[in-house]
Amino acid sequence: STLNPHPPNLMFPIIILALWGILMTSSICLRQTDLKALIAYSSVSHMGLVAAAIIVQTPWGLTGAMTLMVAHGLTSSALFALANTNYERTHTRTLLLVRGLQLAFPLMSTWWLLTNLTNMAMPPTINLLGELFIISTLFNWSTPTIIITGMGTLITATYSLYMFLMTQRGSISTQFQLLPPTHTREHLNLTLHLLPLGLLIMKPALVSGLFT
Repeated sequence: STLNPHPPNLMFPIIILALWGILMTSSICLRQTDLKALIAYSSVSHMGLVAAAIIVQTPWGLTGAMTLMVAHGLTSSALFALANTNYERTHTRTLLLVRGLQLAFPLMSTWWLLTNLTNMAMPPTINLLGELFIISTLFNWSTPTIIITGMGTLITATYSLYMFLMTQRGSISTQFQLLPPTHTREHLNLTLHLLPLGLLIMKPALVSGLFT
């Protein structure tokens, strides 16, 4: 009841900047050659959604912001863990040099696919729930925001697929044919990241706060 459904006019430029930041950082991801830089810019893009939802100050906005922060915290951490497993074996973060790793690490490639789908907010993860709350909140605040959030979602799907294809598909370089195998601890680490994202959709109130 203490939340203001209509933010003051002073906040309008900040919301617009947050929405514009979603498009800019997502577009930067499309031209990245460094794997960790791509993941980092992806985080900035998602936090633009969170910032806009918080400033609008509605129960749905705050619920979506809380949910997406938890969801992206696990997703981004999993992506950085995957990038580190690649770097420990190839000693490079350049996307063009680490192609075709699916041939060497088929199980790790499965983790890459699942994590990138999670980054795209595919069901049944709570990423989808958080983004739906935020997009609905912004659409209710101003109808034209659906254009920016829709474009941001489309670009997110594009660079997530780009990241997967550039690291996993194609022919592997001859210098990477003798690579050390993946370890159980790495697979356990990724399981502990992705399992909560799938299970929390059964009870999202655990992470969404008390705003609904």
